[in-house]
Amino acid sequence: MNHSNLSKKFYKQQLVYLDENIQDLTSLYFSSTPIQERIKHFFNLYVLEVEDLLTQNRENGFISLFPKVYIGTKVTVRYDEEDETEDYVICFPEQSNPEQGFISFLSPVGRQLLLRNIGEQIPLRIPTGDLLVTITNIAYIGDLFETEERYKEA
Repeated sequence: MNHSNLSKKFYKQQLVYLDENIQDLTSLYFSSTPIQERIKHFFNLYVLEVEDLLTQNRENGFISLFPKVYIGTKVTVRYDEEDETEDYVICFPEQSNPEQGFISFLSPVGRQLLLRNIGEQIPLRIPTGDLLVTITNIAYIGDLFETEERYKEA
């Protein structure tokens, strides 16, 4: 299968994974998210956004544009006050590796970035306060996860 077909396959598989693991993921969400930051129907909202992404690209063999941050994307944020950038790969909890920039979508930063739009400026809450950041780029890198899984299986 060529690279361009993998993005649609990745998100279709993601919907199945979410459906099959919703109880465990919901427990993780509730245990890792302070009450005041919880979003009602968090997973339903995400699933609807992924379904919409797939619907918008129904005619295409692949997804060419990622206007929002999804699981499986690399998001570049610019720290506005410092004019520095940092990349985060949004992933599932078991794929998390903060030292390499892989952060769970359930982590404090991952939750705040998920479903944000390219060009959007947000106050990113961290333990020491809020940092104003702008999302400057979003790129699909789900193929990287498939490669890692193949190596684990080998």
